[in-house]
Amino acid sequence: MILVNSSFLKADFLIDDFDLEDVLKSGRNLMKLDYGLHYLEIEQNSQNTLFVGVHGGDSEGYEWIYPLITLDSSNTLSSFYRYNDDFCPNRAYLKLASEISYILDSKKNITNVILMGHSYGGMIVAMFSDRWVNEVPLTIHTVAGPLSGPISTSFKSSLFRSICEYSPPKLMRDNVSFFQWRTIKELDGAFNSLDYDPQIIDLKGSTIIRLPETYNGRRLGHNWSLSWVAEKITN
Repeated sequence: MILVNSSFLKADFLIDDFDLEDVLKSGRNLMKLDYGLHYLEIEQNSQNTLFVGVHGGDSEGYEWIYPLITLDSSNTLSSFYRYNDDFCPNRAYLKLASEISYILDSKKNITNVILMGHSYGGMIVAMFSDRWVNEVPLTIHTVAGPLSGPISTSFKSSLFRSICEYSPPKLMRDNVSFFQWRTIKELDGAFNSLDYDPQIIDLKGSTIIRLPETYNGRRLGHNWSLSWVAEKITN
């Protein structure tokens, strides 16, 4: 059993502190948060949706600054999940699941949960698809996530496959919505050297969106994908 440390409930670094003029600095501050789930704003009774952003492996955090600002609203309690990406995704999943359950038990005004996982974080949030046991509806967004498993060129790949019990989700609970936001593999620096697309899984009932080639005049690659998706969701 994983015990939840209630210290994660405090807001250590607020969205109001984010600086779009220096996203690198804001990203570093975001990734300095202790491991666990952190609120990014003060709790309000009007907040009925819990949003959780889950970063990718070796993230510098800057790719989340604009998306988190864009996705936040008056009825959203935005949060960010920090975890040790040297460990298996199962471990990160179990801790996050426990902390979300704690919030839902203690905050009865939360009637929706949204999880957004980028890259490695996509594997973590995908694990909720067939394991969600709460009555509150769940929406999952995986963005540029190697949902089929660790990419074959990864240094950690062989160790990961031998000791980690990860498998792509094969079904969705009745109150779960699942969106797969896939980059174009050839334009994604994390995947373009592979002879397959690790984003592709067969999950009946999920919604698949392939991102375009460019975004604001730039190649739409791995990290920019979060900003494009954030705008698409809010528009």
